[in-house]
Amino acid sequence: MTMQLCFSATSPYARKVLMVAMEKGLESEIKITPMATFTTESDIWNQNPLGKVPVLSTREGTILCDSPIICEYLDSLSEETPLVPRSGEGRWQASNFHALADGIMDASIQRTVEIRQRPADMQWEEWHTRQSLKIDKTLQVFEAALTAGKFAKTFGIGEITLACALGYLDFRYADENWRKDCPALAKWFEEISQRASFIKTSPPEGA
Repeated sequence: MTMQLCFSATSPYARKVLMVAMEKGLESEIKITPMATFTTESDIWNQNPLGKVPVLSTREGTILCDSPIICEYLDSLSEETPLVPRSGEGRWQASNFHALADGIMDASIQRTVEIRQRPADMQWEEWHTRQSLKIDKTLQVFEAALTAGKFAKTFGIGEITLACALGYLDFRYADENWRKDCPALAKWFEEISQRASFIKTSPPEGA
């Protein structure tokens, strides 16, 4: 059974799922279905009651509605190129990096929604400051982990998710230059940005 991925080209969460599929060699099995998320008329509501992408219809026909679950499902389909260690301390470390990188996305999306959906005179500056603080502090955790050799030993789920998070920062907040305080991350990201899965999932310019 062909899998179906409800997708938005600007969603870093959907990008993460598609990158996982590509890294696992599953891209040909997945039908990508673009869906809007900021309208009540979108079919996404029939797929996910939360109205969010990504959503995956699995080989078995089960509907999965959260990117970490979708990524674990895709990773489970093949023992080749495991992106999440199957057990032990490595699994929990990878899962924690996954969660932290997702947190960067969460905070970034919160800022984007505030900017794009709320009138300028009603926006809350402290909200932007709070979300930016979360992003900055988490980037420093990754910078320290990378410098200490505790991150990016492989290209697993934590690395994929961080690549998508940094890509989103460049996409929406390029003027804020996260690289200036994270030289090790900047160098790593420059190299990772050359991977085929990252290039092929880049959001369209001007979106």
